[in-house]
Amino acid sequence: MAKPLGPTGEFFRRRDEWRKHPMLHNQWRNATPGLGIALVAFGIYLVGEMAYDKIYAPKPHSHSHSTH
Repeated sequence: MAKPLGPTGEFFRRRDEWRKHPMLHNQWRNATPGLGIALVAFGIYLVGEMAYDKIYAPKPHSHSHSTH
């Protein structure tokens, strides 16, 4: 069984009740549906593009074509 809170515990429990209000709980997830999936997809795209550039990037030539 839980211990009785006493006057101090009761005071802090009442002060923290606003943190559990449904309007404050999980607001960012509900306000931005699909943002997590979009960020993961964008990250995969960036990694894929970097890998593609490493594999298929044209190699720089060391000799130059000067007209002198």
